[in-house]
Amino acid sequence: MRYTGPKNRLARQQMTDLGLKTPGSKSHARLLKKLNVTPGQHGTRTRRKFSEHAYQLKEKQKLRIMFGLNEGQLKKYFHTAVSKKGNTALFLAKLLEKRLDNLVFRFGFAPTRAAARQLVNHGHFQVNGKKISIPSHQVKVNDIITFCNEKTTKIPYIEQAIANKDLLLPVWIEKKGLTGKLLVEPTIEEIDKQVNMRLVIEFYSR
Repeated sequence: MRYTGPKNRLARQQMTDLGLKTPGSKSHARLLKKLNVTPGQHGTRTRRKFSEHAYQLKEKQKLRIMFGLNEGQLKKYFHTAVSKKGNTALFLAKLLEKRLDNLVFRFGFAPTRAAARQLVNHGHFQVNGKKISIPSHQVKVNDIITFCNEKTTKIPYIEQAIANKDLLLPVWIEKKGLTGKLLVEPTIEEIDKQVNMRLVIEFYSR
């Protein structure tokens, strides 16, 4: 069952900005002020030391929340990644990065992954000219992602996201105007900046 409670609470539990709120919004500003204080009336008190398993669990939860997945979905991605020969963490990162909703977010067509997932669900995007309404759709190298209707780009929060000049694109994607393209297979670097993928793999490998 998907979490529908306060998103800032999730970020504060992990003590990191997970990209759940639109940058520049009042809610995001409030999060940044309290990011180092865990939620609850005892948030400022010293917490007990974490065990190794607790650290692994925390990183796994961080990854799951970032991409808006439930436990079953993330576990399924792990089983797919571990069945391949090579670096399991890299394969898991590729599967997550190639999700259509994640790429819509990476291209700056939506301010958050949650917003991107909703837009995809409502049929606002097409891949290679074909409308896709499945957020988990795996985009392939050289696939081209565009809006189905240019009217969508006039929605205020989308218009604001597209106008963001500070957006940094990963090297494995290309954006030209309102068109995005997956150039090569994604790397693990972008995810690794926020989540220790090694600990996630260790958690599921127990």
